[in-house]
Amino acid sequence: MADYKAIKGHTIETVAGDPSVLQAGEIWYSNTTRKIRVGKTQAAAWASGGNLNQAAYARSAAGTQTSALAFGGQSPPSQSPRIRGETETYDGSSWTEVADLTTDRPALGGCGTQTAGFAVGGHSGTASIANAETWNGSSWTEVADLNTAGHAIGTEGTTTAALRFGGQLAPAPAPAATDIAELWDGSSWTEVGDLNSGRHSLAGAGTSTATIAFGGDESPPSVGKAETWDGSSWTEVADLNTARSVFGGAGTQTLAIGMAGTNSGLTPSILKVTELWDGSSWTEVADMSTARYGVAGAGTQPSALVLAGYDNSSWFNNTEEWTISTSAETIAFD
Repeated sequence: MADYKAIKGHTIETVAGDPSVLQAGEIWYSNTTRKIRVGKTQAAAWASGGNLNQAAYARSAAGTQTSALAFGGQSPPSQSPRIRGETETYDGSSWTEVADLTTDRPALGGCGTQTAGFAVGGHSGTASIANAETWNGSSWTEVADLNTAGHAIGTEGTTTAALRFGGQLAPAPAPAATDIAELWDGSSWTEVGDLNSGRHSLAGAGTSTATIAFGGDESPPSVGKAETWDGSSWTEVADLNTARSVFGGAGTQTLAIGMAGTNSGLTPSILKVTELWDGSSWTEVADMSTARYGVAGAGTQPSALVLAGYDNSSWFNNTEEWTISTSAETIAFD
């Protein structure tokens, strides 16, 4: 029979009391109660948040559920301009419009925090974009371009250490999925190990040295493939339960959340499905209120948000907030 270390890769941690941040499924020994304890989920659900000022598709986001940044995107065709550069900040209840991106664009990668955000790639409507911009809490500044222009890319990390992966090299209707990955060191981009599976419109969670990339389109169809990055190479891990693309992701390499999207198979569907990653497998949990794709996600697995999007008839400005409440319980042995 396998023991805990063989399954999790480490022994049970000893904690003075309980961990400051509880994670469902995590086990520890409390030297206060002298008991083995476990984090158990008490409730997990979506709730309505504040509406964005601008309804849009293919925006990007950064930050946390109570301190988020949304930027870029594409507005309904009846509005002008179609390609947008608006930036908005979220305080946990309402959105405030602030300074625009230097270059308006949808389908861009984003990461960082509300006061130190990163906007990477995107497209102009006719061509993919290579430029990157950093946000300092009040304005955007252009920095060094990607080596390879792309949109519908994944981007994780910070303004000084980021990872770009996957994407499209040319806009539809003739998209070319790529497996390219590049690392940002705060001043320049360096091409690193490619994804095992080239795809665009994928989601991700993590840092520049520990990321999980999941879902996406292989030009098409949508796939559920997931890969983890260790700072030098990618390793395939368990697939999503529902293949999808153009969706939101948030969290870390070992505690991620995927939300909404579309499945571009023979019978395309618009999704409100939510899945959680625990470091080894995906579990489908409570659905979002609104099915949509072209959304942006931010935050952590226990406390995430998803915003904007499209459902083939309506453009959305609404925000949904995901919360998992976890309690610590003693494991009883018979």
